[in-house]
Amino acid sequence: MKLNNTQTDTLRELLTRLNGIDGGFYRAKLGGANLGTSDPQADFEALPFTSKEELRDAYPLGIAAVPDEEIVRIHSSSGTTGTPIIIPYTQKDVDDWAVMFKRCYEMAGITNLDRIHITPGYGLWTAGIGFQLGAELLGAMVIPMGPGNTEKQLKMMMDLKSTVLTATSSFALLLAEEIEKRGIKDKIYLTKGVIGSERWGDKMRKRIANELGVKLYDIYGLTEIYGPGIGMSCEYECGMHCWDDYMYFEIIDPKTGKNLPDGEFGELVITTLKKEGAPLIRYRTHDLTRIIPGECECGSPYPRIDTLIGRTDDMVKVKGVNIYPGQLEDVLRDIDGVSSEYQVMIDHLNGKDIMTLFFETELGVSKRDVENAVKNAIKSQIGLTVVPMGVAIGELPRSEKKTARVFDNRY
Repeated sequence: MKLNNTQTDTLRELLTRLNGIDGGFYRAKLGGANLGTSDPQADFEALPFTSKEELRDAYPLGIAAVPDEEIVRIHSSSGTTGTPIIIPYTQKDVDDWAVMFKRCYEMAGITNLDRIHITPGYGLWTAGIGFQLGAELLGAMVIPMGPGNTEKQLKMMMDLKSTVLTATSSFALLLAEEIEKRGIKDKIYLTKGVIGSERWGDKMRKRIANELGVKLYDIYGLTEIYGPGIGMSCEYECGMHCWDDYMYFEIIDPKTGKNLPDGEFGELVITTLKKEGAPLIRYRTHDLTRIIPGECECGSPYPRIDTLIGRTDDMVKVKGVNIYPGQLEDVLRDIDGVSSEYQVMIDHLNGKDIMTLFFETELGVSKRDVENAVKNAIKSQIGLTVVPMGVAIGELPRSEKKTARVFDNRY
């Protein structure tokens, strides 16, 4: 996907501004670089990437590109893997984010007649408040629950007749299972679910959709780039439309850093075009996806990225084989009798790596037969011998946030 004329002009203005900020994060990094030659695409692709480590090093507000008095809010990453990343927002940033989020709801056919049940967390995390901003701009009724307290979630869902659920896939599954267990599906009015924050496979999608009786939509975003709401799937479920008037998307080879053509999978790199508080130039997201070529059946002019297949930093090496969780999901998806939930334990015992793959099995199937099928499929498709362990549905842990899938106990 090449820069269009509007994006090029916007980027020229942004780079000029960033190069002019005394002591700014990007002034030293860019060294005065701009899109000044007759080949702005080549100029842009010669700009340095921005990494998550650099944003951590800029803690707390070294990334800010406006004076303090223009900053109206900050959000932050969790900081679970190191120093948290602080992202400052101007009022325009907040307003732009709400506009993008409103588009997401509209892409899913959600209107001001809907009642939107928001379960992602509030606070420093971008999720809950982002869902709320867009819903309020849309004019829908907002039910700002936040995570946890399943009993109260279900009571409000029934009493207020929520029609749209926003959640992580893990919490959506937890709620769906509780609704099924309690036999209250006829008292639930949900018609749509907007799901984000973590990768989820087809089996999990089908379970949530069937048990809740809803149409599901994928939403994309990350704290460093506004938050959720920068991309959204449509009714045709063929990737997520992204708002290219606010951001420019590239796909690169994660090893070489070279740009890949549309249609090829690689690492997603995002540049913000209009962000004021913390603009990001060629930010490496670590998310693995591709730009889907061609037009979508829905008729939207916005380009699409594919459903995420994983992250570059999710990879683990076992017995010399590189493995992504998405690969395991793809194998399990096609095996009859395997449900949606799985968990991986990697240990080093007696001088050897051992990978145990726990997975939930559907009622009425032979656990031994399914285990053998999983073992053979993993061996033939990934090239690794695993210890398969089938368990009953509900035995693996559920989460109100993101579900941890891989536990590497070797280090």
